[in-house]
Amino acid sequence: FLINRCLDAGVRVIPIPGPSALTAALAASGLPTHAIHFEGFLPKPAGRLGRRLQALQHYEGTVVVFESPQRLAKTLRAMLSAWGDRRAVVARELTKIHEEFLRGTLSGLLAEMERRPRRGEVTLLIAGKSEI
Repeated sequence: FLINRCLDAGVRVIPIPGPSALTAALAASGLPTHAIHFEGFLPKPAGRLGRRLQALQHYEGTVVVFESPQRLAKTLRAMLSAWGDRRAVVARELTKIHEEFLRGTLSGLLAEMERRPRRGEVTLLIAGKSEI
């Protein structure tokens, strides 16, 4: 609630460095934190990726994954196809000089990544089914 009020007021929200990109990204994402599922890195092969996304499609909490910048657009595209256009956040280069939070929908983030790909470590957060 507090994070969303700050974001709505135009206040920049940044996490305090800690031991995990998961908690830093989640704390500053603005997505629900009451229930989360941390998936780590998703499978690379398209068939396995599709099956894993199907298994997660009904989860009602926030889903958090790590992704490489080279695969980010492919993963966003697969999530959009499997889950529909959910709210999502790309948290990049956390606690570093080029830290960036891109907030929007899967389709909007996909368009942004196709327009201007990013480099660096990525934590991807996606709202659960109940947030649609």
